[in-house]
Amino acid sequence: MFKKILIANRGEIACRVAATARRMAIKTVAVYSDADASAKHVGFCDEAVYIGGSAPKDSYLRWERIIEAAKATGAEAIHPGYGFLSENEDFAKACAAAGLVFIGPPASAIKAMGLKSESKQLMEKAGVPLVPGYHGADQDPALLQREADRIGYPVLIKASAGGGGKGMRAVDKSEDFAAALASCRREAINSFGNDTVLVEKYAQRPRHIEIQVFGDMHGNCVYLFERDCSVQRRHQKVLEEAPAPGLSEAMRQQMGQAAVAAARAVNYVGAGTVEFIVEQRADGSMNFFFMEMNTRLQVEHPVTEAITGLDLVEWQLRVASGEELPLAQDQLKINGHAIEARICAENPDNNFLPTTGTLHIYDKPACTAFERGMVRIDDGVRQGDTISPFYDSMVAKLIVHGQTREEALARLDEALAQTRIVGLVTNVQFLRQVVRSPSFAGANLDTDLIPREAAVLFKQEPVGLALAAASAVAQTLLSEKAAEGSDPFSRRDGWQTHGVTVRPFEFEFHGEPAKAALAYGHDGALQLTVGGVAGPLVFSNGAQGIDLQFAGQRLNATVYTQGEVDHVFTARGATQITAIDLLAHAGESLAEGGRLSAPMPGKILSFLVKAGEKVKKGQPLAVMEAMKMEHTIAAPADGVVEELMYAPGDQVSEGEELLKIVV
Repeated sequence: MFKKILIANRGEIACRVAATARRMAIKTVAVYSDADASAKHVGFCDEAVYIGGSAPKDSYLRWERIIEAAKATGAEAIHPGYGFLSENEDFAKACAAAGLVFIGPPASAIKAMGLKSESKQLMEKAGVPLVPGYHGADQDPALLQREADRIGYPVLIKASAGGGGKGMRAVDKSEDFAAALASCRREAINSFGNDTVLVEKYAQRPRHIEIQVFGDMHGNCVYLFERDCSVQRRHQKVLEEAPAPGLSEAMRQQMGQAAVAAARAVNYVGAGTVEFIVEQRADGSMNFFFMEMNTRLQVEHPVTEAITGLDLVEWQLRVASGEELPLAQDQLKINGHAIEARICAENPDNNFLPTTGTLHIYDKPACTAFERGMVRIDDGVRQGDTISPFYDSMVAKLIVHGQTREEALARLDEALAQTRIVGLVTNVQFLRQVVRSPSFAGANLDTDLIPREAAVLFKQEPVGLALAAASAVAQTLLSEKAAEGSDPFSRRDGWQTHGVTVRPFEFEFHGEPAKAALAYGHDGALQLTVGGVAGPLVFSNGAQGIDLQFAGQRLNATVYTQGEVDHVFTARGATQITAIDLLAHAGESLAEGGRLSAPMPGKILSFLVKAGEKVKKGQPLAVMEAMKMEHTIAAPADGVVEELMYAPGDQVSEGEELLKIVV
């Protein structure tokens, strides 16, 4: 077994690998960029080496620097994690040339499975079922258009060298194909340096089910069952679970055996995932087709660990050091059900636009051991850390286990309710909505679940104005009481010799103004009126926050105040409400028109209009790249472009004015 390894990654996966290495008494070396100088993974490892600038191309993708760091620190092997260099054939070869063990498959397997077109041809020879499509070398746009027309719409354009949902576009009709192809290729060349694509039939009501496989250097290969990853946005996974609901034992074995055949076809060693599209037919039957193989550990590997009781990183380390697989196929068993939720810094109500900012508050549910159930959090951040624009938007992975799917669902919802993040917008509330949605709760799964359930997933307000305002008022009063002095004249309880004291409050809730009035009774009772709702307000400090009663409802609320914004967290959901200071805002105008600003830090890829050009509301104006994704800026109203403030290739900060429009 290795004595020291270098982890060629960052964040959550670097911490995850280091945790297993520590348990196995293996020393670890971290690498870090400018942006990650004080990151969690840097301190979590035994040593750390600086490798360059914040952008991945200046640090985590500079494999020559990573190999130098490994040799300088005496590391015997390199674990690539996932993303970055994990599926880079040249990096695997360079490790071997430097006398370092690459903790992953051989370079030949990475090459064979790295290009989707070639891997499809290989799988066809191995007898693995394929989705109908075009996987040829001729990339003439006219030919690709004809092939798409021949296959029949809808089709899916996929970057051959792609992964992680990048370089992928679904096309519903022939006239949209050319524009989708251009966008797909542009994103593919930016992400992978290769704009080769394939075109496939887009299956109806498809499920995304993947099989975890493991091979060793002694010819052994097993499958560790399946994961359902159907809940996706932008072709990227949101929730993953194991085992897949509704999958028969016979089909589980068929898919597992097909996955092993795929792995054996490339002499696979280590952890890999064979991904299948599962077509759900009208008669209730299912059919599966090979999609791709990921030659690395997957983000969602913890759900497999939860149902098998195994540590897949430990298996990786043992296999890479030359040991045989710890278990044979007939020794592997499924225990219970596990679900993973990806907590990301993004705004689901704004097309999942990634967000950046500081984790001013980062409260997590208590993790529990694997007994009857489990709550586990894998993350690479701490309270006070910043989510930057240089890397992906994932904050943490929340994994739960139960004896049944229903038990796991309940545990996940409870754990999400206890996850409280302040400082940036996240998808935590959206994840709770998905978990509670009829389709997910009822295991009616396919990759169209999110758009199908849009009415119950987006722009939901679980708390409401009345309880949000009551929580904010209660928090204000508790804060004032805590600041009171010992003399009676410093008390702020509204007492006066005669009459009733009425204290006004003004709020902004979801962009709308709201007024509240708090009446102080002589007996100390409080009467609150807000948004047409009136009633006694009763509250006290509880063990888990504010115990609150108002308008016939009782709940526990935890309130974090940032400036004028109160972040309210309850068991039913979370919300924000802004307290308006009329003196501070006197004379201010909130209206601002005629300008378009960058929604986040990034790079201008192109402007789609020129100065003097007339534009219509909703017309695309500019394309930005940020957090490894493309974002289109559209016109908010009809008008004329007055001025372009930047040029393609320029880096811009959040809030920077990109162009001016005269409305």
